Amino acid sequence: MNSLIIPIGLFIVAAMVIGVVGVRLTRVADQLADKTGLGEAVTGALFLGGITSLPGIVTSVTAAATGHPELSISNALGGITAQTAFLALADIVYTKANLEHAAASVANLSQGTLLVSLLALPLLAASSPPVSIGGVHPVSVVLPIAYLLGLRLISQARAAPMWAPTRTPETRMDEPVPLPEMRVSFRELWLRLAIFALMIGTAGYVVAQAGVAIAQQTGLSETAVGGLFTAISTSLPELVTSVAAVRQGALTLAVGDIVGGNSFDVLFIAFADIAYRSGSIYHALTPSQTFVIALTILMTGVLLLGLLRREKYGIGNIGFESVLILILYLGGLLVLFL
Repeated sequence: MNSLIIPIGLFIVAAMVIGVVGVRLTRVADQLADKTGLGEAVTGALFLGGITSLPGIVTSVTAAATGHPELSISNALGGITAQTAFLALADIVYTKANLEHAAASVANLSQGTLLVSLLALPLLAASSPPVSIGGVHPVSVVLPIAYLLGLRLISQARAAPMWAPTRTPETRMDEPVPLPEMRVSFRELWLRLAIFALMIGTAGYVVAQAGVAIAQQTGLSETAVGGLFTAISTSLPELVTSVAAVRQGALTLAVGDIVGGNSFDVLFIAFADIAYRSGSIYHALTPSQTFVIALTILMTGVLLLGLLRREKYGIGNIGFESVLILILYLGGLLVLFL
């Protein structure tokens, strides 16, 4: 118990820092979405999702570089499933209507489609012959390119949409909101974003390392450590920022943070492949990790159906998709660990 006191204490303190800074980071991201004209979905994916993913990147790349591919991949994939489940929790927090009904947009639908497409690439690499160039699989080059092209398409779809969801009294559109804070200059907003990013990244890294220490001292496997402890601990920033965005009424930003952040998190595998020097990391995928990829695709598909169906109210004032996502996530954990 004495050996667990320090990591548990660090975990709690770092989690508190993430909670406080995450709320302020969300406000800055919301203002940048309006002032830059990028919109909440793209801003949530590119800036908010990228910043909150910093702890996960560090954990996955470090694990791969030190010869722990199972831990590296489990952390990346486990983080994506955990964050998708967090979106269901954000739906619970938003009591006015089903979150997927209120935040339905072309950009969020496009984000989910991009995520499914990106998740298919590691599966293709794992089932293909072990080809590598300089120790790096070609898919690791394709993933970042596909991600950037996807963001470009999403931005174009928002600027010139060919169709749009029907507006209802519960719909919250991604429109600039005149606030006193909007008088803040671009320079100050970017400076705040950089400072908060550094604080979130540092606190998230401490949370991740404390989580690893706690898990290892309890004798759990790398799959359990990566898929549960480090995945959830490095995903705490996404939970905080998405709930904060919902409370601030930036619903598209909340969904964009989670779904767009998940798309960015797929790149962890590409970064880890570069750091892994014992061959292609895709061929180190275990059956349980392939199961997690398939589970994530299924959970994202359910989310997309929710965004399309747009149920106003459901069980416990949340949509059917949020209920199914939580059931799938908890059921997936049960299958993996039992």
